[in-house]
Amino acid sequence: MNRREVLFGGLAVASAVAMGRAQAAEMQHHHHNMSANAGLVAAAADCVQKGQACLSHCLHLLGQGDTEMAACAKSVNQMLALCGALQSLANQESAYLPKLAAIAQQACNDCEEECKKHADKHEACKACGESCKACAKECKKIAA
Repeated sequence: MNRREVLFGGLAVASAVAMGRAQAAEMQHHHHNMSANAGLVAAAADCVQKGQACLSHCLHLLGQGDTEMAACAKSVNQMLALCGALQSLANQESAYLPKLAAIAQQACNDCEEECKKHADKHEACKACGESCKACAKECKKIAA
């Protein structure tokens, strides 16, 4: 074996060891980021996304004089405030989460009921209502 083979062989082994360590560190890093509340975080995030689209749609219709969307806009706006906080506290695994989840569950139920009234006419309301239903289900699992 000549020097070149020894040198390249040693570099290959060192490279493999370094890659193995990096992959192990990455796996440990991902493990630490896994939340016990992952389902709730995802449901709250989806509620916020669908709720923002619904609120935008409601405001557009209200601007055109469709006042029957006022109650929907109000319930969606309140749900958005609570689900944004819910997502944040769920990510932090906060001690306040169970109490907030109980309130958010009610807001999601109310929003779902209001959105149902418009679901046949407005896709944004239908999507928001379905998302609220799913979020309320996740909230119920941990609500105090």
